[in-house]
Amino acid sequence: MKDSGDIAGTGIPFAAGVAAGAFLAAFMSHIPVQLPLFLGIIIPLLLTITYLKADSRHPKRGAFAALFLLTGVFCSINASITSGISLPKGPLSSLALTEGEKLKRLIDSIPYPCDSTGPLVKALLTGDRSGLGKDIRDIFRDSGASHILALSGLHLGILYLILSNVTAPMGNSPRARRIRFLMNICAAGFYALMTGASPSIVRAFLFISIGETARLLDRSHSTTGTLLAALTIQLALNPEVIGSLGFQLSYLAIAGIALLYHPLAGIYPAAKGIRGRMDPMRRIWEGAVLSISCQVFTAPLVWYRFHTFPKFFIITNLTALPLTSAVMVLSVTTTALTSFGICPEIIVLLNDKVVQLLVDCLRIISSL
Repeated sequence: MKDSGDIAGTGIPFAAGVAAGAFLAAFMSHIPVQLPLFLGIIIPLLLTITYLKADSRHPKRGAFAALFLLTGVFCSINASITSGISLPKGPLSSLALTEGEKLKRLIDSIPYPCDSTGPLVKALLTGDRSGLGKDIRDIFRDSGASHILALSGLHLGILYLILSNVTAPMGNSPRARRIRFLMNICAAGFYALMTGASPSIVRAFLFISIGETARLLDRSHSTTGTLLAALTIQLALNPEVIGSLGFQLSYLAIAGIALLYHPLAGIYPAAKGIRGRMDPMRRIWEGAVLSISCQVFTAPLVWYRFHTFPKFFIITNLTALPLTSAVMVLSVTTTALTSFGICPEIIVLLNDKVVQLLVDCLRIISSL
């Protein structure tokens, strides 16, 4: 697609420039090389190489890509120079963090029958894993489900779907769609701030915001184009985040989905009509392909950093992801009703049972 090609011509060079800038900053912090002299040599070289490799039909594309490459280098080095400067938090961030603490206390007050349910719900909704016992952590790690405990696009995506369904009764008129869009995006952004705005949550928020904005404006968009646009914006706002493992895994996982999911999912032919949508075997195949697409891109980095590989990742994801979605929907419902003081005991018990079902399934997988 033309849009994807255009954003690839800016996003990829910019990301490469940020990575190169981070390397140069680390390199120069140990070896006394004057920055102006070093850049005076490397910049013309990069500009020349990129320009010469440009498509002959678009002679200016190489120079344009080189411009974004050099902009990335500048942003990255500038961020490393100013990294020691601490800026005060804005009022919105302070308010969000305060509300986040209130949310944690609210979850702690819910009378779940099982002692491990509350800490696990708090980890899934707020990212605070301090209350989890070692046994629960080991179960998630050994089963290859550690990513479920780390707030990511999975969690924000589920919460955004809940928000979309809650605001659905407002209608689909142009005005209602704009109001719903603003409400949902603002709520998702505030939640990202509440939970500390980790790199993976920021990526998910940008991904959702860009996709929903395009949908609201009736503009065509692709997963790849949205991913690269989010990558460019996030690196422009905070170039140092490129060294974060959460950032790297988050973008690698989505890149795997964007590049591999549809070709692999197409291997299983879909029947037309409602029969194709309800085919249970195709649902299982799509879930397995989704897991494979993510693992192909993230597994090398995970192995490099932790020297481990989840052997049963397909079984884990096919089992845990649907249960995690159910847990989060029930947990949000339980927490919201508790905040109003009207939560029935049956909802609390059901929430507790589904959480423990998730733990039991992962315990069985971890013992294989």
